[in-house]
Amino acid sequence: MKHTTQTLLLTACCTLLLSACGKTEITSPMQAPPASAADNVSDVDVTTHVNSALKSEPSLAGQDIVVVTTKGDIRLTGVVESQAQIDTAISAARAAEGAHTIHNELTVKQ
Repeated sequence: MKHTTQTLLLTACCTLLLSACGKTEITSPMQAPPASAADNVSDVDVTTHVNSALKSEPSLAGQDIVVVTTKGDIRLTGVVESQAQIDTAISAARAAEGAHTIHNELTVKQ
């Protein structure tokens, strides 16, 4: 009887070990997701992309909009002529490569 119990216990342990070896790795919810191409763009590059996008907008010509990027989060500051220019600046910044979040601190000139 003792020999049968030991054999069953040994068989159960071997089965558990072998079944665990065949499983694929499961990522835990605490692990960060793989980086996308947009995540790999440096802040300097994002700022450059946003500045280029702003300069390519004819309605923003001559406007002094400052772009600061931190970890893909873009902060737009400055004074413009109209709400339409603010909307255009935000749209252009959103379309820039590497942009995550746009923080609008633009104001309309009084």
